[in-house]
Amino acid sequence: MSERLTEAPNRWTISDRARKLHEQALVCDLHGCMPLRPDADLSELSRYRAAGANYISINVGFDIIPWHDIVRVLAHFRAWVLARPEDYILAATVADVRCAFHEGKLAVVFDLEGADALAGQISMIPMYYHLGVRTVAFAYNKTNAVAGGCADEDPGLTELGRLAVAEANRVGMLLDCSHVGARSSLEIMALSSQPVVFTHSNPTALLAHARNITDEQIKACAATGGVVGIVGSGRFLDENGRITSETFVRHIDYVVQLVGVSHVALGIDCVFDVGELEDWIAKFPAYFPPAILKTRGKPERPKPELLPEITEGMVRLGYSDENIRAVLGENFLRVASAVWK
Repeated sequence: MSERLTEAPNRWTISDRARKLHEQALVCDLHGCMPLRPDADLSELSRYRAAGANYISINVGFDIIPWHDIVRVLAHFRAWVLARPEDYILAATVADVRCAFHEGKLAVVFDLEGADALAGQISMIPMYYHLGVRTVAFAYNKTNAVAGGCADEDPGLTELGRLAVAEANRVGMLLDCSHVGARSSLEIMALSSQPVVFTHSNPTALLAHARNITDEQIKACAATGGVVGIVGSGRFLDENGRITSETFVRHIDYVVQLVGVSHVALGIDCVFDVGELEDWIAKFPAYFPPAILKTRGKPERPKPELLPEITEGMVRLGYSDENIRAVLGENFLRVASAVWK
């Protein structure tokens, strides 16, 4: 039986200043993972709302999953969200996200990890965009027909990859370089006419890991006007796989000191069905080589309840209210405003 995150949401045990800030800020989480099944129960999305989030991008598929199964998952996720307008908004624009914030709802969009979902057909990009996918990463750890993966030989973008960058820019799809190889990510950022993001990646300078990114990549992302979403997975935060808000905020602060507070965001990467992920790891080892699974201890998994603790961590580090609001959501919305159409 799959392990699920069933822990009840905490009431925020944070300082009064942090609580007020978190309640009043527009909070965006750039990446989360619900069960990738066309009959999945998405009710645990409510935990994001309880943790103060106003926006979540839900993954609908990655390179392991055939494109036609991704479409079925996407259809189900859309229907589930649309059937609950009292709590959720299926967002298409930044205005929709701000509307969700003012109405106390959660704005939901979708993302893809890996370009195999395109089935070699560039015209799939506008189709996915029309269905609510607002972010695409071109590879998932392993090199494919479009780009190199971060845990594989990375030959750089292919001709199809260069065409995909241009088409994503044209339709307003945000390009994500998480899971993408270093060379391919730098080529994407050099080619893109619009801001590029890492939705859930941490600095290699604090933890050497195949999924983390170099200072060169971080600087290139900032040069496009994009943001780096700090990820909460223990594998990418701490050599022992532990998750603490203090460690998370250290990663935030490293990127802030390197490129400025305007280029940092949050991408917690909460996986709600851990058993499903563990099954994929066992069945598809090429996508999860030792470099990806590397950790000294059993890796802890982030929960949405980490979000208010991150606000508390930034308060303790001496960040101003304005800068905390920027990291929590306003930086990402600036990028989305520049890219989404």
